This record gives sequence, C-alpha cells and structure tokens, in this order.
Amino acid sequence: MRYGPEQKPSTRARILAAADALFRKQGFAGASVERVMRAAGLTVGGFYAHFTSKEELQREALRSFLQQSKERWVAGLEELHGPEWLSHFVRRYLTRQRRDDPQGGCMMPSVLSDLTRAAPELQGTLAEGLDALVREAQAHLTDEQGVTARQKALASVALCFGALTLARATSSQPLSDEVLQAARALLLAKGEEPSPTPPPR
Repeated sequence: MRYGPEQKPSTRARILAAADALFRKQGFAGASVERVMRAAGLTVGGFYAHFTSKEELQREALRSFLQQSKERWVAGLEELHGPEWLSHFVRRYLTRQRRDDPQGGCMMPSVLSDLTRAAPELQGTLAEGLDALVREAQAHLTDEQGVTARQKALASVALCFGALTLARATSSQPLSDEVLQAARALLLAKGEEPSPTPPPR
C-alpha cells in the first residue's frame, strides 16, 4: 500500500495508537507487527513505509506514552509542593481503576519485564522518559536529612510502578489490594491530607 505525503503522518499515528493499546494490554513480546497492523486496520506490508523495525515502533510508542502520561499524571499539580504534591500524585496513580484497566491504564506493568531484556536503545528511551518524570517530581519536593529530592522522586516513581505491577500480577488475589494500600501508606507516611484538585486529563 502506498501513501501520499499528506496521509503518511496520520497513518503513522494510527499505527502508533494501535501499538499503544496492544502494548499496554499484552506487552512488547505479545504484540507482533501483524497484530498491530491488523488492529490499525492496515496490511502488514504497509508497516515498513512508516517504521524500519518493530524496535523502532516500540521506541516511538514508549516515548509517546511516557510523555503523554507525565502530562496527565501531574496535571493540576503545578502549584503544589512537598508532601501535598506527592500525596496527589500517589493517590492518582496507585488506584484499583489503573490496576484493572491494562489497556487504558499504565503501560509500565505490561512492558517492564520485556525491557529488562531489551536493546540499549529501547532501555534508553525508558530512561529518558523516566528521568523527565523524576525531574518533574523533584521540582516539587525538597531535600531531607539523608535523602535528596531527586532520590525521593526516583524512589517514589519506582515504588509506584513496582506496586502497580505486583498488584496486576496478583489481581485475582486479596493480596493485590493490600499491595496498593501498603505502597500508598509507605509513600504517604509523612504526607498531609490533600485538598481537592482537578482529576487528570
């Protein structure tokens, strides 16, 4: 299938959207190029007019997810700082809804195990997006005795991603809710009861 110059960007976006949904639900390993193109309503042969490889598609989908998710996760929190900022972020991320909706929720629990075996370029995309989220959190937190704001931000994000991954991995068991509750309790142990803020977009 050939694409005109005006159609190519929209078709590429269509493929990325299909890949994003499949990667969230089935991880990188579970979503082949054929399945992605079928979900996008396109033929497999057209894939290489937009991406040189599945690895490039993975990098672009991961980069797009991390950028857009960062904007949603911190939306409305710009004026908050310290425990109040962290409280809103944690309560927004560690939820049953995010656990129970893999296709519409966070991609991280579905792809983290794949990323442990991924090429350095794909791991670099994760590191870049993770660093951007950590720097956003760091700007709202403060140093404390024995821990810097960056360490606090990085540990908080890591615990959020890890807890959601474990909660999904045990979603049929009572322990799943306990994992979410324990992670929230630990992260918010020094927090304050937050005032209402707008929900994420």
